[in-house]
Amino acid sequence: MIGIITVFVIVQYIPIFGNSDDVVIKKPTSGSNTEQNISQTQPIFNMTNAIMSNSTLHTPIKRWILVNEDVEGKIETVYVPIDDYLFKVDYEINEQKEVTGKTISLNPVFDDFYNQIGFFGKPADAVVVYPLFTQAAYNQNGFYDYYDKKCDSKCLTVDIPTEIIPIYQTSGSSYTILKLLNYDVATDVDVDKNPNILQKYKKVIVLHNEYVTQREFDAITNHPNVIYLFPNSMYAKVQADYNNNTITLIRGHGYPDSSVDNGFDWKFDNSDFEYDIKCDNWQFQSIDNGKMLNCYPTFRILLDKGLLRTIFQ
Repeated sequence: MIGIITVFVIVQYIPIFGNSDDVVIKKPTSGSNTEQNISQTQPIFNMTNAIMSNSTLHTPIKRWILVNEDVEGKIETVYVPIDDYLFKVDYEINEQKEVTGKTISLNPVFDDFYNQIGFFGKPADAVVVYPLFTQAAYNQNGFYDYYDKKCDSKCLTVDIPTEIIPIYQTSGSSYTILKLLNYDVATDVDVDKNPNILQKYKKVIVLHNEYVTQREFDAITNHPNVIYLFPNSMYAKVQADYNNNTITLIRGHGYPDSSVDNGFDWKFDNSDFEYDIKCDNWQFQSIDNGKMLNCYPTFRILLDKGLLRTIFQ
């Protein structure tokens, strides 16, 4: 994924009178031979209603985050209702009212809900695979400087980070939320060095693990119950050199030939869905070893109970 958040501003918005924030979950049909989907619907907000007065609507003013994201040259705009968050999010805001950072923590108001969707007082039977190799690829003087022709092939070998730094490209918010809910965590390095680690868990959750090794790819695709929470995972093949603590791009993302898309020629590649950052109509589609989400849920996961329940189920 090449797009990044470029603007992040707090705005005021008055919601449409009578709209509900309730989420409707459509369960898959039992015994069906067709592909099973778990779907979500929610009302569409008309932003023109922001000019109406609060006394007219008899509803409280809600605060929203206005997000402008550059998705490969196309600006996508998302309004995220921060007053509907299921977690406590503290934003760092500069003089231009732009968000420069955030901290996510549990909100005691939702403790009962957390107990329903998290591992509190019981061992976790699910593990989240943090995309450490993807974090490395997006670092300065990394793969994307090569793609942008800012440096030669020397940028196709990058250092493996020594610590997890949750960023947008590594599903930072989703990783933080699942960790707060006491999901176990393994990194790309953990899985590459010891693929059998995944067999200890009933469920494996893959984030935006865009860059993985062949050994990691095999370990994940051979597990019987994987949630591919972000499109564009398992997209490009890298090779790890633990003596030098580096990874090198081997195949994928237009390398070594522009005709090469998925480096594993994976038939379930769903990268086309990564550009839907609104996730208004999210669905999980069944594949051979689990299910895949059809949108990029960075913002949706902050406020959607249905999505969090489906991940936990």
